[in-house]
Amino acid sequence: MSILGVIPARYASTRFPGKPLVIIDGKSMIQRVYEQSAKCASLEKVVVATDHDAIFNHVRLFGGNVVMTGAHHNSGTERCCEVADKLHQEGENYDHVINIQGDEPYINPEQISQVAACFSDPGTLLATLIKKIGSPEDLTSPNVVKVVVDKNGNALLFSRAVIPFIRGMEQKEWLMAATFFRHIGIYGYETSTLKRIVGLPVSAIEQAESLEQLRWLDNGYKIKTQITEYESIAIDSPADLLKITNRNGTFHQ
Repeated sequence: MSILGVIPARYASTRFPGKPLVIIDGKSMIQRVYEQSAKCASLEKVVVATDHDAIFNHVRLFGGNVVMTGAHHNSGTERCCEVADKLHQEGENYDHVINIQGDEPYINPEQISQVAACFSDPGTLLATLIKKIGSPEDLTSPNVVKVVVDKNGNALLFSRAVIPFIRGMEQKEWLMAATFFRHIGIYGYETSTLKRIVGLPVSAIEQAESLEQLRWLDNGYKIKTQITEYESIAIDSPADLLKITNRNGTFHQ
């Protein structure tokens, strides 16, 4: 089983332009994500996928693999698909692709291995991670995507709302009455499935929640989940860099 790791890296982020190139304790964010990903023994190759010359040249400078992709993509999934297609044209073929978030500079390689392990079941076409929710703030935050899974670990629904709803009980007591899971945003795809899902039209429920994985569920695809204890800090805005400095070191722009 051959697995390709792809790290989508856009320059034109609305909240944080140039984010992949921000320096964190002496190295760029994209270099830190790349080096952490390269530690994962489950991956045959790691590639940065970008649409910007500055990121492309920077990755080449530190010795990483990088592929230039189109600027028209609406998601990391689409960018991953273009990379897989381009490598296929060059004679490189991979059974699976793992989409690694480019804004988690201290991602634990074990997270990537957990996604890869889902594909030991040949019936798995799509995979992701979930983590138990432990705080009321996370439970009620629309920025924390909740997941309900079936008895086999397949996702039934993702939502920004609190799911499941516990009837007849005050919401402040829900965490004591049931187990709630949050979605950890790393995806694995069986390669031919990846090529199919990028051609699917946007669904109504996806538009409502702004969650692309709902399009896959809406079209009958199963998403295998794996429970993880790991959760990396994601950098969505310059203010989030304080989370890194408080834990790991220093940064500058």
